Amino acid sequence: MRLHSNVRLFIQIPCYNEHEHIASTVADLPRCIAGVDQIEVLVIDDGSTDGTAAAARAAGVHHIVHVKQNRGLANAFMRGMDAALRLGADILVNTDADNQYRGSDIPALVRPIIEGRADIVVGDRQTDTIKHFSPLKRALQRWGSSLVRTASATEVADSPSGFRAFDRTAMARLFVHNRFTYTVETVIQAGRSGLALQNVKVTTNPKTRESRLFKSMPQYLRRAGPVIFRAYAMYRPVQTFLYVGIGLLATGSIAVGRFLYLRWLAPDYSGHTQSLVLGVGCIILAFLVGLVALLGELLAANRRLLEELVSRVRRLDAELPRAHPRPDESMESTDAKPWRADGAAESTGARPRAQEAHSDRS
Repeated sequence: MRLHSNVRLFIQIPCYNEHEHIASTVADLPRCIAGVDQIEVLVIDDGSTDGTAAAARAAGVHHIVHVKQNRGLANAFMRGMDAALRLGADILVNTDADNQYRGSDIPALVRPIIEGRADIVVGDRQTDTIKHFSPLKRALQRWGSSLVRTASATEVADSPSGFRAFDRTAMARLFVHNRFTYTVETVIQAGRSGLALQNVKVTTNPKTRESRLFKSMPQYLRRAGPVIFRAYAMYRPVQTFLYVGIGLLATGSIAVGRFLYLRWLAPDYSGHTQSLVLGVGCIILAFLVGLVALLGELLAANRRLLEELVSRVRRLDAELPRAHPRPDESMESTDAKPWRADGAAESTGARPRAQEAHSDRS
């Protein structure tokens, strides 16, 4: 089922010093997708110093968002999503600039959105089959995705995957509050905000370089762990602090009970005051944690109202440039024509080479 008569798909590519890879990444993108009338490529140049923007322009991208200095992947992702909304995107696909993901998988990625079955689609890399992943990394990927599934109440199979598709509803409602990565936080937001999320199995290209987001798995866990906790606590504050409060209350009750029991056995003995001090302290802390949980729930209710308000403002703001165009100094639209379903704006000769390269990899 079609979204409407003129479906515009934007393929977003956050970049930081990707001069060597951006051309091959753009060349590998599909020029025609069933159910999509127009395809445009949006590059977010996150403060690159190696001429990435010029390489992207030469590769035939349609729009470039310029960030003056490197602000990180999460910021680049949100800048691109905001720009795509303003440019009139109906569907947004996010992919990596190092050509990790295969462009030939994009039609399958956007199909659930075109058919109205999903707001967000996450590409499942099937990490157990990726050869350059060590056994430890595969195990951590499985464990991490399982943790995010629990925190988000979704069935996401590969939560760290950056290969994703979003409809306009998701683009207007998602917010990233950390500066590290958008992947796990947006999954938790989607699940707790009622957005429909689906998985699509995808394959990856051979590795071209090391990750720039993190240098090792311990570093990733150290930075992603707090992101998961904060995102879950933001949407489920009572559940976050409930177990802490119950644990403190149980510990305090046991300690106070021990003191009273020993006091009953030996009324004249003045010891065991440590149990009483520990127990009273834990009970007081339990009540304080309960108050924090209550305050968190009130803040969460206020946050939901603010998010709904900002979402409406985003949608209205996206419509404004169409009626009253305004210059945006950070965004550049090139002379490249959109890729259309009827073939009216075919790409340059780079596409056949990408198809041949893809056939060789397959």
